[in-house]
Amino acid sequence: MDPRDDIEIRPATRDDVADIVRMLADDALGQQRERYQAPLPEVYYRAFDAIAADPNQHLVVAVSAGAVVATLQLSVIPYLTYQGGRRAQIEAVRVDRSVRGRGLGHRLFEWAIERARALGCHVVQLTTDKQRPEALRFYEQLGFVASHEGMKLHLAG
Repeated sequence: MDPRDDIEIRPATRDDVADIVRMLADDALGQQRERYQAPLPEVYYRAFDAIAADPNQHLVVAVSAGAVVATLQLSVIPYLTYQGGRRAQIEAVRVDRSVRGRGLGHRLFEWAIERARALGCHVVQLTTDKQRPEALRFYEQLGFVASHEGMKLHLAG
């Protein structure tokens, strides 16, 4: 039996927010920017509510044996280039450390790519931090190509 067979990928709910934040905070980079604590800061719930209200946002979780074990956010971006095309942006991909290496990341990306196709997107894009070379290798194995140089400007907040 494929270990990915017992996985359900579904839209995230407000009840999933703590598990999502837990996974987002579970590495050296995430620990610097997330606040996983009890009670969870209200800012996470406000962000979830905004995402859930936007039809171009698809925040999903993967569930195994009743536990949230992975997450990603798929954003559909309409724009004028490509004759009014749509692109999909994948963000905040995390797989719980207890289930890594079992193909769950591939399964999550298969879902995201098929969903992007169904929503009429012509490209799926993502960014990855240069401090995560293993993530870059994973994305390359999925067929993603580093065809553009990405840049970011962090705004004081």
